[in-house]
Amino acid sequence: MKTGTLSTRHLIAIKDLSENDLDLILQTADQFLEVLYRPVRKVPSLRDLTIANLFFENSTRTRLSFELAEKRLSADVVNFSSSGSSVSKGETLSDTVRNILAMKIDMLVVRHAHAGTCRYLADRVDARIINAGDGAHEHPTQALLDAFTIRQKMGRLRGVKVLMVGDVLHSRVAMSNLFCLRKLGAEVRVTGPATLLPPHLEDMGFPVMQRLDEALEWCDVANVLRIQHERQAIRYLPSLREYALYFGINKARLQKLSHPLVIMHPGPINRGVELQSDVADGPHSVILQQVENGVAVRMAVLYLLADQIRNPIS
Repeated sequence: MKTGTLSTRHLIAIKDLSENDLDLILQTADQFLEVLYRPVRKVPSLRDLTIANLFFENSTRTRLSFELAEKRLSADVVNFSSSGSSVSKGETLSDTVRNILAMKIDMLVVRHAHAGTCRYLADRVDARIINAGDGAHEHPTQALLDAFTIRQKMGRLRGVKVLMVGDVLHSRVAMSNLFCLRKLGAEVRVTGPATLLPPHLEDMGFPVMQRLDEALEWCDVANVLRIQHERQAIRYLPSLREYALYFGINKARLQKLSHPLVIMHPGPINRGVELQSDVADGPHSVILQQVENGVAVRMAVLYLLADQIRNPIS
Protein backbone atom coordinates (compact mmCIF):
# COMPACT_ATOMS: atom_id res chain seq x y z
CA MET A 1 0.00 0.00 0.00
CA LYS A 2 2.51 2.60 -1.20
CA THR A 3 0.80 5.98 -1.62
CA GLY A 4 3.56 8.54 -1.08
CA THR A 5 6.15 9.78 1.37
CA LEU A 6 5.85 12.07 4.39
CA SER A 7 8.23 15.01 4.59
CA THR A 8 8.95 14.44 8.30
CA ARG A 9 10.62 11.72 10.40
CA HIS A 10 8.20 12.10 13.33
CA LEU A 11 4.66 13.22 14.07
CA ILE A 12 5.15 15.79 16.80
CA ALA A 13 2.84 18.63 15.77
CA ILE A 14 0.44 19.53 12.98
CA LYS A 15 2.55 22.65 12.45
CA ASP A 16 5.37 20.39 11.15
CA LEU A 17 3.20 18.91 8.40
CA SER A 18 2.57 20.34 4.95
CA GLU A 19 -0.80 20.31 3.25
CA ASN A 20 0.52 17.47 1.06
CA ASP A 21 1.43 15.50 4.21
CA LEU A 22 -2.06 15.97 5.60
CA ASP A 23 -3.69 14.92 2.33
CA LEU A 24 -1.44 11.86 2.15
CA ILE A 25 -2.37 10.74 5.68
CA LEU A 26 -6.09 11.15 5.01
CA GLN A 27 -5.90 9.32 1.67
CA THR A 28 -3.96 6.47 3.27
CA ALA A 29 -6.52 6.34 6.09
CA ASP A 30 -9.25 5.86 3.48
CA GLN A 31 -7.55 2.64 2.41
CA PHE A 32 -7.06 1.40 5.96
CA LEU A 33 -10.69 2.10 6.83
CA GLU A 34 -11.58 -0.47 4.15
CA VAL A 35 -9.26 -2.96 5.87
CA LEU A 36 -11.24 -2.58 9.11
CA TYR A 37 -14.39 -3.82 7.33
CA ARG A 38 -12.80 -6.95 5.86
CA PRO A 39 -13.49 -10.41 7.33
CA VAL A 40 -9.78 -10.55 8.28
CA ARG A 41 -9.04 -7.10 9.69
CA LYS A 42 -5.27 -7.37 9.59
CA VAL A 43 -2.44 -6.62 7.15
CA PRO A 44 1.27 -7.54 7.40
CA SER A 45 2.57 -4.00 6.75
CA LEU A 46 4.51 -3.62 10.04
CA ARG A 47 5.23 -7.23 10.93
CA ASP A 48 9.00 -6.59 11.07
CA LEU A 49 8.73 -3.60 13.44
CA THR A 50 8.35 -3.16 17.21
CA ILE A 51 6.37 -0.26 18.64
CA ALA A 52 6.29 0.86 22.28
CA ASN A 53 3.34 2.83 23.66
CA LEU A 54 4.71 5.09 26.42
CA PHE A 55 1.82 6.59 28.34
CA PHE A 56 2.99 8.78 31.22
CA GLU A 57 -0.53 10.22 31.48
CA ASN A 58 -3.87 8.44 31.85
CA SER A 59 -5.69 7.53 28.67
CA THR A 60 -8.23 5.00 27.46
CA ARG A 61 -9.39 5.87 23.92
CA THR A 62 -6.05 7.03 22.57
CA ARG A 63 -4.02 4.17 24.05
CA LEU A 64 -6.46 1.48 22.90
CA SER A 65 -6.80 3.09 19.47
CA PHE A 66 -3.04 3.11 18.92
CA GLU A 67 -2.65 -0.42 20.22
CA LEU A 68 -5.40 -1.71 17.95
CA ALA A 69 -3.94 0.16 14.96
CA GLU A 70 -0.52 -1.37 15.63
CA LYS A 71 -1.91 -4.89 15.93
CA ARG A 72 -4.02 -4.47 12.78
CA LEU A 73 -0.71 -3.70 11.01
CA SER A 74 0.91 -6.81 12.54
CA ALA A 75 3.54 -4.90 14.54
CA ASP A 76 5.02 -6.27 17.76
CA VAL A 77 3.62 -4.08 20.55
CA VAL A 78 5.04 -3.17 23.97
CA ASN A 79 2.88 -1.18 26.39
CA PHE A 80 4.42 1.01 29.08
CA SER A 81 2.61 2.80 31.88
CA SER A 82 4.39 5.08 34.36
CA SER A 83 2.32 3.74 37.26
CA GLY A 84 4.09 0.76 38.75
CA SER A 85 7.25 1.44 36.73
CA SER A 86 10.69 2.72 37.69
CA VAL A 87 9.42 6.25 37.00
CA SER A 88 7.66 6.04 40.35
CA LYS A 89 11.08 5.32 41.89
CA GLY A 90 12.60 8.47 40.45
CA GLU A 91 13.93 7.28 37.08
CA THR A 92 14.22 10.13 34.58
CA LEU A 93 12.36 10.27 31.28
CA SER A 94 15.62 10.01 29.33
CA ASP A 95 16.76 6.94 31.25
CA THR A 96 13.38 5.28 30.82
CA VAL A 97 13.40 5.85 27.07
CA ARG A 98 17.02 4.78 26.66
CA ASN A 99 16.31 1.53 28.49
CA ILE A 100 13.30 0.85 26.30
CA LEU A 101 15.22 1.62 23.10
CA ALA A 102 17.97 -0.79 24.20
CA MET A 103 15.34 -3.48 23.62
CA LYS A 104 15.42 -2.59 19.88
CA ILE A 105 12.23 -0.53 19.62
CA ASP A 106 11.57 1.11 16.23
CA MET A 107 8.78 3.55 17.07
CA LEU A 108 7.55 5.26 20.22
CA VAL A 109 4.00 6.50 20.77
CA VAL A 110 4.28 8.98 23.64
CA ARG A 111 1.68 10.67 25.83
CA HIS A 112 2.94 13.00 28.54
CA ALA A 113 1.56 15.72 30.78
CA HIS A 114 4.32 18.19 29.88
CA ALA A 115 4.33 20.12 26.61
CA GLY A 116 7.46 19.62 24.54
CA THR A 117 8.23 16.10 25.76
CA CYS A 118 7.91 14.53 22.31
CA ARG A 119 10.11 17.20 20.72
CA TYR A 120 12.69 16.61 23.45
CA LEU A 121 12.73 12.88 22.71
CA ALA A 122 12.82 13.34 18.95
CA ASP A 123 16.02 15.36 19.29
CA ARG A 124 17.70 12.65 21.37
CA VAL A 125 16.67 9.21 20.11
CA ASP A 126 16.78 7.37 16.79
CA ALA A 127 13.31 5.85 17.02
CA ARG A 128 10.39 7.52 15.26
CA ILE A 129 8.23 9.49 17.71
CA ILE A 130 4.45 9.92 17.51
CA ASN A 131 2.88 12.47 19.81
CA ALA A 132 -0.22 11.00 21.47
CA GLY A 133 -0.76 14.22 23.43
CA ASP A 134 1.73 16.41 25.29
CA GLY A 135 0.34 18.73 27.92
CA ALA A 136 -1.78 21.52 26.44
CA HIS A 137 0.47 21.64 23.36
CA GLU A 138 -0.83 19.34 20.61
CA HIS A 139 -2.61 16.06 19.91
CA PRO A 140 -2.00 15.66 16.17
CA THR A 141 -3.63 12.30 15.53
CA GLN A 142 -6.86 13.53 17.16
CA ALA A 143 -6.90 16.50 14.78
CA LEU A 144 -6.27 14.19 11.84
CA LEU A 145 -9.11 11.85 12.78
CA ASP A 146 -11.40 14.84 13.33
CA ALA A 147 -10.52 16.19 9.87
CA PHE A 148 -11.04 12.73 8.39
CA THR A 149 -14.47 12.49 10.04
CA ILE A 150 -15.54 15.94 8.81
CA ARG A 151 -14.47 15.09 5.26
CA GLN A 152 -16.30 11.75 5.51
CA LYS A 153 -19.50 13.42 6.73
CA MET A 154 -19.46 16.60 4.61
CA GLY A 155 -17.77 15.26 1.50
CA ARG A 156 -15.05 17.90 1.69
CA LEU A 157 -13.00 20.06 4.06
CA ARG A 158 -12.36 23.17 2.00
CA GLY A 159 -14.95 25.80 2.83
CA VAL A 160 -16.55 23.86 5.70
CA LYS A 161 -17.33 26.08 8.71
CA VAL A 162 -16.02 24.47 11.90
CA LEU A 163 -16.60 25.82 15.41
CA MET A 164 -14.39 24.88 18.36
CA VAL A 165 -16.46 25.17 21.54
CA GLY A 166 -15.25 25.42 25.15
CA ASP A 167 -11.93 25.10 26.93
CA VAL A 168 -9.54 26.07 24.14
CA LEU A 169 -6.98 27.42 26.61
CA HIS A 170 -6.07 24.02 28.06
CA SER A 171 -6.93 21.84 25.07
CA ARG A 172 -4.20 20.22 22.97
CA VAL A 173 -7.00 18.91 20.75
CA ALA A 174 -8.13 22.45 19.97
CA MET A 175 -4.70 23.73 18.95
CA SER A 176 -4.03 20.78 16.65
CA ASN A 177 -7.50 21.10 15.11
CA LEU A 178 -7.14 24.82 14.48
CA PHE A 179 -3.89 24.41 12.57
CA CYS A 180 -4.94 21.23 10.75
CA LEU A 181 -8.32 22.46 9.55
CA ARG A 182 -6.96 25.81 8.38
CA LYS A 183 -4.23 24.07 6.36
CA LEU A 184 -6.89 21.92 4.72
CA GLY A 185 -9.04 24.89 3.74
CA ALA A 186 -11.78 24.85 6.39
CA GLU A 187 -13.00 28.07 7.99
CA VAL A 188 -12.50 27.85 11.76
CA ARG A 189 -13.87 29.97 14.60
CA VAL A 190 -13.96 29.52 18.36
CA THR A 191 -16.36 30.24 21.18
CA GLY A 192 -16.30 29.74 24.93
CA PRO A 193 -15.95 31.62 28.21
CA ALA A 194 -13.39 34.42 27.89
CA THR A 195 -11.38 32.89 30.76
CA LEU A 196 -10.97 29.66 28.76
CA LEU A 197 -9.80 31.23 25.49
CA PRO A 198 -6.13 32.04 24.72
CA PRO A 199 -5.58 35.80 24.45
CA HIS A 200 -4.13 35.91 20.92
CA LEU A 201 -6.50 33.70 18.94
CA GLU A 202 -7.73 36.48 16.68
CA ASP A 203 -4.17 37.64 16.03
CA MET A 204 -3.48 34.08 14.87
CA GLY A 205 -6.40 34.29 12.43
CA PHE A 206 -9.04 32.45 14.41
CA PRO A 207 -12.10 34.69 15.02
CA VAL A 208 -13.80 34.50 18.41
CA MET A 209 -17.61 34.47 18.64
CA GLN A 210 -19.04 35.57 21.98
CA ARG A 211 -22.49 33.99 21.89
CA LEU A 212 -22.91 30.24 21.46
CA ASP A 213 -26.29 30.42 19.69
CA GLU A 214 -24.94 32.79 17.03
CA ALA A 215 -21.86 30.64 16.62
CA LEU A 216 -23.92 27.46 16.16
CA GLU A 217 -26.05 29.23 13.55
CA TRP A 218 -22.85 30.13 11.66
CA CYS A 219 -21.15 26.73 11.62
CA ASP A 220 -21.58 23.43 9.79
CA VAL A 221 -19.67 21.42 12.41
CA ALA A 222 -19.35 21.99 16.16
CA ASN A 223 -16.35 20.30 17.76
CA VAL A 224 -17.12 20.44 21.46
CA LEU A 225 -14.19 20.35 23.89
CA ARG A 226 -14.05 18.82 27.34
CA ILE A 227 -13.36 21.14 30.26
CA GLN A 228 -9.82 20.18 31.29
CA HIS A 229 -10.20 20.11 35.08
CA GLU A 230 -6.87 18.33 35.54
CA ARG A 231 -4.93 21.16 33.86
CA GLN A 232 -6.60 24.03 35.70
CA ALA A 233 -4.52 25.27 38.60
CA ILE A 234 -7.05 28.00 39.40
CA ARG A 235 -10.82 28.35 39.13
CA TYR A 236 -11.76 29.57 35.64
CA LEU A 237 -15.55 29.23 35.98
CA PRO A 238 -18.11 30.23 38.60
CA SER A 239 -19.69 26.77 38.28
CA LEU A 240 -20.26 23.94 35.84
CA ARG A 241 -23.97 24.71 35.97
CA GLU A 242 -23.31 28.21 34.65
CA TYR A 243 -21.03 26.83 31.93
CA ALA A 244 -23.77 24.40 30.83
CA LEU A 245 -26.27 27.27 30.75
CA TYR A 246 -24.22 29.51 28.46
CA PHE A 247 -22.00 27.10 26.51
CA GLY A 248 -23.52 23.64 26.89
CA ILE A 249 -25.23 22.18 23.81
CA ASN A 250 -28.64 20.62 24.27
CA LYS A 251 -31.45 19.47 22.01
CA ALA A 252 -33.46 22.64 22.49
CA ARG A 253 -30.53 24.75 21.23
CA LEU A 254 -30.14 22.61 18.12
CA GLN A 255 -33.87 22.72 17.33
CA LYS A 256 -33.73 26.52 17.09
CA LEU A 257 -31.15 26.45 14.29
CA SER A 258 -32.04 26.93 10.64
CA HIS A 259 -29.87 24.00 9.51
CA PRO A 260 -28.63 20.68 10.94
CA LEU A 261 -25.19 20.50 12.54
CA VAL A 262 -22.55 17.83 12.87
CA ILE A 263 -21.61 17.41 16.55
CA MET A 264 -18.14 16.16 17.47
CA HIS A 265 -16.32 15.55 20.75
CA PRO A 266 -12.84 14.10 21.41
CA GLY A 267 -13.96 12.40 24.63
CA PRO A 268 -14.36 11.73 27.41
CA ILE A 269 -17.62 13.66 27.62
CA ASN A 270 -18.71 15.54 30.71
CA ARG A 271 -22.37 14.70 30.15
CA GLY A 272 -24.70 17.43 31.23
CA VAL A 273 -21.93 20.04 31.01
CA GLU A 274 -20.60 20.57 27.49
CA LEU A 275 -23.10 18.13 25.94
CA GLN A 276 -26.44 16.78 27.05
CA SER A 277 -26.91 13.05 26.49
CA ASP A 278 -29.70 13.58 23.94
CA VAL A 279 -27.16 15.45 21.79
CA ALA A 280 -24.15 13.20 22.42
CA ASP A 281 -26.21 10.12 21.52
CA GLY A 282 -28.47 11.83 18.99
CA PRO A 283 -28.61 11.90 15.18
CA HIS A 284 -26.32 14.94 14.91
CA SER A 285 -23.47 13.20 16.72
CA VAL A 286 -20.53 11.54 14.94
CA ILE A 287 -18.64 10.80 18.16
CA LEU A 288 -18.57 7.03 17.65
CA GLN A 289 -17.48 7.55 14.03
CA GLN A 290 -14.55 9.57 15.36
CA VAL A 291 -13.53 6.62 17.52
CA GLU A 292 -13.75 4.20 14.60
CA ASN A 293 -11.91 6.55 12.25
CA GLY A 294 -9.17 7.03 14.83
CA VAL A 295 -7.94 3.48 14.27
CA ALA A 296 -7.72 3.96 10.48
CA VAL A 297 -5.98 7.33 10.79
CA ARG A 298 -3.44 5.99 13.29
CA MET A 299 -2.82 3.00 11.04
CA ALA A 300 -2.05 5.47 8.26
CA VAL A 301 0.38 7.48 10.41
CA LEU A 302 2.18 4.35 11.62
CA TYR A 303 2.40 2.93 8.10
CA LEU A 304 3.79 6.15 6.61
CA LEU A 305 6.36 6.68 9.37
CA ALA A 306 7.41 3.05 9.09
CA ASP A 307 8.19 3.74 5.46
CA GLN A 308 10.60 6.43 6.70
CA ILE A 309 12.42 3.77 8.74
CA ARG A 310 12.88 1.58 5.68
CA ASN A 311 13.58 4.49 3.32
CA PRO A 312 14.99 7.40 5.40
CA ILE A 313 14.50 10.89 4.03
CA SER A 314 17.64 12.91 3.42
